[in-house]
Amino acid sequence: MYACIDLGSNSFHLLIAEWQDEKSQIVERFSHIVQLGEGVALSGEISPAAFERGLQSLREFRDVMSRYPIQQYWALGTNALRLARNAPRFIEAAHDLGIDVSVISGVQEAILVYLGVLSHLPCSDDTRLVVDIGGGSTEIIIGQQERRFVTESLPIGCVSWRDRFFQGQAHASREALEEALENATDAAAQVFQSVRESFERFPWAAAYASSGTAKMLAVLSQYRGYQEGMISILALEAMREDVLRCAENPDMLLPGLKDRRKELLLPGWAVLVGLMRACNLQTINFSPTALREGMLDFMMHNGADTSILGRDTLPEITQTTL
Repeated sequence: MYACIDLGSNSFHLLIAEWQDEKSQIVERFSHIVQLGEGVALSGEISPAAFERGLQSLREFRDVMSRYPIQQYWALGTNALRLARNAPRFIEAAHDLGIDVSVISGVQEAILVYLGVLSHLPCSDDTRLVVDIGGGSTEIIIGQQERRFVTESLPIGCVSWRDRFFQGQAHASREALEEALENATDAAAQVFQSVRESFERFPWAAAYASSGTAKMLAVLSQYRGYQEGMISILALEAMREDVLRCAENPDMLLPGLKDRRKELLLPGWAVLVGLMRACNLQTINFSPTALREGMLDFMMHNGADTSILGRDTLPEITQTTL
């Protein structure tokens, strides 16, 4: 058995799987909303509370892994651990728990996300766009099988956007919430303008969005009667009023919205709408696979040699349904 640990800026994930005949069989999945990146964009450090939440999550992952005959594991840190000044101290504390963490670059993260999304799709020569909105960064890839034409990691995510635009909004007026949402969406669109030319230069046949923000908005769209597994700009614009009402009322939950995701609804909506407006995206498919599935696929074929992730052409992509 094999294990992959994804230490994201919002959530920590553990994936345990068996690998036989070039196919993986998922045995267990665990996720904790840790918000390790809470405040990092503003303070430059992981807060004491987030630090302890992260270690507690790793303790639980370690205990789960001890129940299985794990042959190899791979633990990777992303944006929060790339940016925080006290990241080395967190990595040392994780080592003391028995988990060795490697920090990957934004481009390396993007490549592994791309591998993860493709692992769930049928083999095709189509050019595909992959977008992964995380807690602190957003990865964007345009590729055709092993070839990547665009690989970007941008400094925008649902946690960092919450910290920047929606701090202290718990009892804000409706007018203040509307202004914050408009400012956050406009700022997101400005960030994503940097990749618009790439979108036009490399036409793609299908677009996919992965991870928690995309999942949340896809589910909300479905509950409003839109196509399952699809996010459209029309659906997002149509839910804007309800998104604001939900943020305004602490007791309100939209159908399909989990309470633990509520505080990321406004920033998540702003980031994805900003992307779709800036790049003229009308629809995007939700991908249930992302970084950790890409880690598994890569580890099975290449071990943990991240130097390979710097190449323009990847050595191998296995496209099977997990």
